[in-house]
Amino acid sequence: MPSTLAARNSVAWVFALNGLLFASWITRIPEARTALGLNNAQLGLLLLAIAAGSLVSMPTTGMAIERFGTIRVIRAAGVSALVGLFLVSAALTSGVVGVAALALFLYGVGTGVWDVAMNVEGAAVERHLGRTVMPRFHAAFSFGTVAGSGIGAAAVATDVPVLRHLVPLALIGFFGLVLSSRAFLPDELEEHHEPQPSAWVAWREPRTLLIGLMVFALALTEGTANDWLALALVDGYDVEHWVGVAGFAVFVTAMTVGRLGGPVLLDRFGRVPVLWSTMAAAAGGVLLIVFGQHVLLVVLGIVLWGLGASLGFPVGMSAAADDSRRAAARVSVVSTIGYGAFLAGPPLLGFVADHVGTLNALLIVAIALIPSALVVPSARKPR
Repeated sequence: MPSTLAARNSVAWVFALNGLLFASWITRIPEARTALGLNNAQLGLLLLAIAAGSLVSMPTTGMAIERFGTIRVIRAAGVSALVGLFLVSAALTSGVVGVAALALFLYGVGTGVWDVAMNVEGAAVERHLGRTVMPRFHAAFSFGTVAGSGIGAAAVATDVPVLRHLVPLALIGFFGLVLSSRAFLPDELEEHHEPQPSAWVAWREPRTLLIGLMVFALALTEGTANDWLALALVDGYDVEHWVGVAGFAVFVTAMTVGRLGGPVLLDRFGRVPVLWSTMAAAAGGVLLIVFGQHVLLVVLGIVLWGLGASLGFPVGMSAAADDSRRAAARVSVVSTIGYGAFLAGPPLLGFVADHVGTLNALLIVAIALIPSALVVPSARKPR
């Protein structure tokens, strides 16, 4: 039987591999706009395919985990992500928009199911350890994004073709996932013999839905940077493409630091005050990026935004999984609502960007954080 420490390490690797593949694609978004001949609004609709794929698959991921187990589900997700990245590489090379949309939909299905499954497993490990570790799993995801954005920046700077960039990394991610998942803990749901309610019941639980609304706003905070920060720097400050990618690398580095240090703060001060503090940091960071007009202020804004976006998603996953018997269903619900931000974010930002500029469109993040702060108390640990 796998040990808890072995499972902890394997979960960290699975998070890191997911981040590696995600950031690798992110670094190719500006190229996608050019290769496919799209404007900002059209690019936003194309990016919608990823969120659409995730939202189609994520609501039923909890049920799939309960029936087939986490290992089988996450490996199936890896296959879909691999195929999607291979096809999107071919689409950017050939310039076919339809193939790119299909490819990103398949990647969205894969990465969405992968996300739910790894968070369910991470929550199980956290409960076995008896202390907060989920943000550090998400830090592993951020380490993966740092590596992916660094490799991507180097590939773009040296004109490495997208096929020779994304396809090898997709293969590494898939086989790494298969090997790492061998050390996952046995599925906890198998240990409970009493009848369990349908997974759809979680969609009617007030606390679960409020946590989902909180995660929606914080996912928008993180996802906007993923999709638009590099382009906002390029368009708003007229910098080179690689500088925009480097700005994104600064963001994910700051987010990684926040996730590494976050568990100490969460265990000492609790979820609610820490989340309120990070929301304030994220909003302030966006304002500095948009209005700073100086490299030092913009970099400081990126750092604050990264720190502020670091804890919302992992804390939401932990809160959804507080009860082990309903963890898979509730994480599936909260993840689906959170990924709604990735569905709404790209087209919304693209539409606004075409009217007020890509840089000014980032202000949507600061606005969205204000009402979301009201539902943060829903994430408090049950007594």
